[in-house]
Amino acid sequence: MKQQYTLTIHTEDRFDLIHKISLVFTRRNIKIEGLSISICEIDTVYKYTILITESLETVRNMALQIEKIIEVFKCCYYTNEEIVWTKVVLFKIPTSQIMINEKLNELLRKHNAKHLSVQSTFTIFECTFQEIDSPNLIRELKEFELVEFIESSRIALVKSGKEFL
Repeated sequence: MKQQYTLTIHTEDRFDLIHKISLVFTRRNIKIEGLSISICEIDTVYKYTILITESLETVRNMALQIEKIIEVFKCCYYTNEEIVWTKVVLFKIPTSQIMINEKLNELLRKHNAKHLSVQSTFTIFECTFQEIDSPNLIRELKEFELVEFIESSRIALVKSGKEFL
């Protein structure tokens, strides 16, 4: 049975690794639903966080295949229950809408939106989400002249112990 898995891959700092890792998914026709690359708690080690929906057997085989890449130190996979994760969204709406529309202000409070920049013409907000909240927010914000919207990929930490030593 297919379900969402989050793969975390600890690697050397190499610019060509994104290509090598993505080839593992491309060869198997597996859609990457989310990808983020960041530094981690260990100097010179980078962490790839990849979201896919596949069967356990497929994910297990992919993790083993990814670990065969010389520059990869470790590849682990987790279900949503085994991690704490979030996404960040930024959106821009006209400042005039905030001033005149109480329904918009209620929506912003409901989603715990934090303003990052207030200009005379536009205001930029930030929200953090899990699951399907961000598509609902986009739909609701379109009523209020949504100008721009961007959503980050998933970032995640394992609930139990250290992930990589």
